[in-house]
Amino acid sequence: MSTDNSGRVVLVTGGNRGIGRAIAERFVREGYRVAVTARSGEGPDGTLTVRADVTDSAAIDAAFTEVEQQLGPIEIVVANAGITKDTLLLRMSEDDFDSVVATNLGGSFRVVKRASKGMLKARFGRVILISSVVGLLGSAGQINYSSSKSALVGFARSLTRELGARGITANVVAPGFIETDMTAELSEELQAEYRKSIPAGRYGSPDEVAAAVTWLASDDAAYISGAVIPVDGGLGMGH
Repeated sequence: MSTDNSGRVVLVTGGNRGIGRAIAERFVREGYRVAVTARSGEGPDGTLTVRADVTDSAAIDAAFTEVEQQLGPIEIVVANAGITKDTLLLRMSEDDFDSVVATNLGGSFRVVKRASKGMLKARFGRVILISSVVGLLGSAGQINYSSSKSALVGFARSLTRELGARGITANVVAPGFIETDMTAELSEELQAEYRKSIPAGRYGSPDEVAAAVTWLASDDAAYISGAVIPVDGGLGMGH
């Protein structure tokens, strides 16, 4: 039986555009109180936007404090903020590698560490980490990005072992090719080429990713933790 989750407080990092924005919008539609972090721009209507760079612990702490004061303790955190700096290994600089890992993996660490304090107190929490199909499938030119995204699986499973008995779950959502501004910039030929590799024969929509995230946040998913939920049209099967 479904439980009314409305009124719970959600924080989505990088919630001003793309998949993060769609996730924030869906939580708003389902009656949650939603805050988003953004380095620039605003989150969708009905959300509280706070400025934060996920590579800066002090900025994360200040953002959490602001949300807690305005909305209440954060019960659900979606670590979505991420960057890419794609290039082949032999051309990849140390900064290309370090900055992507610091944002995508280190950012998740900082956000979840800060969120876990309130979750432990409440004996309730949902941690949802946004990974990628390339985290397990691999992708030429994305050693930094795929490394940071596959690491989130170990993160969620270790967190589950640490906090699972306290009413806190930690799961990973791994999107495949999703229709966003980033994919729209690809040439028609390249888009068609990528589509051929997807069993579903199409790109996903940001809202299809958001649907998986809001379900994991709900009471219906209370006994699911340490899972990797692919939203990829079958692209990463077997991984």
